Amino acid sequence: MTSRLSLTVLVDNITFTDHDYCGEAGLSFLLETSGKKILFDTGLSGLFLANAKKMKIDLEDLDFIVLSHGHIDHTGGLSTLARHLAHAAPEGRPRVPELIAHSRCFWPKEKEGQKNGSVMREEEAGRQFALTLSDRPVWITDNLVFLGGIPLQFAFERTDPGNRVIHHPNGKTEPDHLLDDSALAYRSPEGLVIITGCSHAGICNITEYAREICRESRVTGIIGGLHLISPRPRRLKMTGEYLRKLQLPALHACHCTSLAAKITLADYSPLQEVGVGTKLEW
Repeated sequence: MTSRLSLTVLVDNITFTDHDYCGEAGLSFLLETSGKKILFDTGLSGLFLANAKKMKIDLEDLDFIVLSHGHIDHTGGLSTLARHLAHAAPEGRPRVPELIAHSRCFWPKEKEGQKNGSVMREEEAGRQFALTLSDRPVWITDNLVFLGGIPLQFAFERTDPGNRVIHHPNGKTEPDHLLDDSALAYRSPEGLVIITGCSHAGICNITEYAREICRESRVTGIIGGLHLISPRPRRLKMTGEYLRKLQLPALHACHCTSLAAKITLADYSPLQEVGVGTKLEW
């Protein structure tokens, strides 16, 4: 029997006027497929729990938590989630979902001298969840894969770390090239669905790697942040041309994608609106 994937946006920067949901500068999706419930990112705070409650979605029976990368706007709700699961557990025995992330996800990060990494350290995450840290792809179900480290194939998607730094466990501080940025790919009968947090690795790099890992050239959908806030014109043009060649039925760009970038990308790909409460199925 062919599996299906459903995705609900629990947190995004954008909200809709006809729904009583709240937004924040973060991202969190709930995925359901093959009988598994997967929380993809936890937003900036515990807001994802409040929105899920309004949507009548139960998050006490999560099977997996997947982190796209270690920035606070994607990991900020981890501590709140751990407390929620502990409080909801009968007789103090909380369900322990598996947490999947890149090996660098919990390394301390700074930008312009301010901490912008996960508020939960790796040791604490290991106490609260069943921790799987991997630079390699991790198959969650037969058709859903965490991609691990993303190879950089397209030069136009390379970025300067600028004043971003990351602190290695051995005490060394180095420029943060955001090597922990990853994504999910789902194999549907119509082609791949690419699910991103911020796409710091570049949406073209992510998509090409997903096609390689899944041995599927068709892409039927992309949803998530594209980190095109104020991109160089050449990068935006090259990204648009790449997306046009994919012949996507729908592009759901959200979170860290600026309005100007969306307007430009709409000339290359069928851009669709996204916000808290959006529900999609493949």
